[in-house]
Amino acid sequence: MLSRIQQAIASPRLRRRLMLAGLVVAAVWFAFFDSHSLLQRVQYYADAQALSAENTRLQAENAVLHRDLNAGLSDEVVEKVAREQYGMRRPGETVYPVSDGNEDE
Repeated sequence: MLSRIQQAIASPRLRRRLMLAGLVVAAVWFAFFDSHSLLQRVQYYADAQALSAENTRLQAENAVLHRDLNAGLSDEVVEKVAREQYGMRRPGETVYPVSDGNEDE
């Protein structure tokens, strides 16, 4: 019986089929299940593209903020910030709060 198994393994046709099956299993493993699979690489590429777009947007926003900072503060800008962000008012002035309809803020 052992000689039959040895003869079957020694068969070039069976050896080729086993080799092909092993290659197919390895290819499927590397394509889908490995930690560096093709699917994971596609996800990494998409994440990198999204981060690159966000980085570009933030750089543009940063440039605008630097431009505003280097422009200096005028009296109008200081007054606008004081009124809108800090609720300040001039002496003798009465402020009437107006709701914009969003009560959840």
